[in-house]
Amino acid sequence: MANYRRAFFLAAVGNLILLFLLIGAWRYSRGMHSTKSAAVTSSSGTAQSGQASAPISTVAPPSETPLSPVQISAERLQSIGVKFGVVERKSVEDEIRTTGTVAIDQTRQSYIQTRFSGYIEKVFADATYKYVKKGQPLFTIYSPELTAAEREYLIARQNAQNLSRSSVPGVTAGSASLVNASLDRLKQWNLPQREIARLESSGQAQEALEIDSPVSGYVTERNALPNLTVQPDTRLYTIADLSTVWVFAQVFQSDLGRIRVGAPTVLTVSSYPGRVFQGRVDFIYPDVDMTTRTARVRIVFSNPNLTLTPGMFVNVTVKVPLGNQLVIPVSGVLQSGTRQIVFVDNGGGYLEPRDVQLESQVGDDFIVLKGLKAGERVVTSANFLIDSESQLQAAMGAFAPPPPGAGAAAAMNTRAAPPAAQIEFTTEPSTPRKGINLYRVKLTGAHGTPVTGAQVSVRSYVPAMPQMGMAAINVVTPLNEKGGGIYEGQASLESGGTWQVTITATKGGAVIAAKQLSVNAEGGM
Repeated sequence: MANYRRAFFLAAVGNLILLFLLIGAWRYSRGMHSTKSAAVTSSSGTAQSGQASAPISTVAPPSETPLSPVQISAERLQSIGVKFGVVERKSVEDEIRTTGTVAIDQTRQSYIQTRFSGYIEKVFADATYKYVKKGQPLFTIYSPELTAAEREYLIARQNAQNLSRSSVPGVTAGSASLVNASLDRLKQWNLPQREIARLESSGQAQEALEIDSPVSGYVTERNALPNLTVQPDTRLYTIADLSTVWVFAQVFQSDLGRIRVGAPTVLTVSSYPGRVFQGRVDFIYPDVDMTTRTARVRIVFSNPNLTLTPGMFVNVTVKVPLGNQLVIPVSGVLQSGTRQIVFVDNGGGYLEPRDVQLESQVGDDFIVLKGLKAGERVVTSANFLIDSESQLQAAMGAFAPPPPGAGAAAAMNTRAAPPAAQIEFTTEPSTPRKGINLYRVKLTGAHGTPVTGAQVSVRSYVPAMPQMGMAAINVVTPLNEKGGGIYEGQASLESGGTWQVTITATKGGAVIAAKQLSVNAEGGM
């Protein structure tokens, strides 16, 4: 019984402790919720009352920054080095650069064989890559079959002469037929005509026959050796004419659709600097190497001086005519991430950003598919400066260039009427830095008197840099009046570098002064 009472007492104490813990956790959560609500209410109230001194920072999403047309005076265009190019339509050709290997032209190879069996006695062309001329002796051969055939021919000729006066019908014709059959046998064995003439003039069969080269060229293969037994299927020599050679070039499969048979081709080789060989595409092989994803293209080159030798490694450029195309200079295109932008000159310093669709680059030009027409002028230098100005105008809401005398850009770029107030801008520290900086603006009237009661704001802007993965940064800092025409406010610069600063002063709903300048801030990105 005592143990039961002790267990009951311990269970009751444990339940009371758990109850106190639950009540404490509930009160703590209620207190945290009240604190958060008060903080939100205080922040909202401060924003609505317009008493906040902290800067408002707006960072553009990591996407393409919108652009706006800009109007820049001729003096400023000259000072920042803006140049123009013309969109034109002209005949263009592309180039496919690759490498290749020189090879023997297979259509200019000759095999030397005999049509009879025999034994080689002397060899004159006794080395590989020795040059031989057409009709030059290669070797001598003794053939019992050929010797017997020559003797048969001589006997047939002698019998024909003896029976030429026979009065028996058919004898003369039969002997003449036998002579012709013997002569045809010698010709079928490819006996040279000069050997037949010698045989007829001398009346003696020659045991060792001299075999001459049927073509001119280099001996690339030699199997003829003294005392070698020769059969009709024995290949004794291979002779190649190198006055024309083949080049096997390796072309990626992505370029195969642009190559045509007969396309002009240029070859260069490091052995002969400055020398160019002209050729043409002869054949495109219908298979692709699965390892390198390239196909062989056979190109024919004339080689009269035997400069190109088989096995030589060469550089090949295949010309690809593209016809009459609309082109723009490469320097006129601003690659902005996923967009291709050009600034079109509409006259009077009015520069319009325009998205274009381009094809491949051909030399120093791009082929234009969409967005431009022939004769238009485009900016070809200082594109990044124009792009920054266009982004700034778009960020300020100026979707069209302001008329002369209105807006900050017009006040800077045109010779409009003098503003109602002058702006003097300074910072603390004097060279801004990454982090908190004090902006100070002094407004003075036409006679140097302080301008009071104005609303002054400073916009600090850094254009987007998609190439570096950086979005645009836009910081708006309202300034508070301190008296005597002085206005101050704190600005938080998120990085170092060049900031485009725009100062705008309004009074009574009208702009009385505006100024733009560039500020270099210290610190990293």
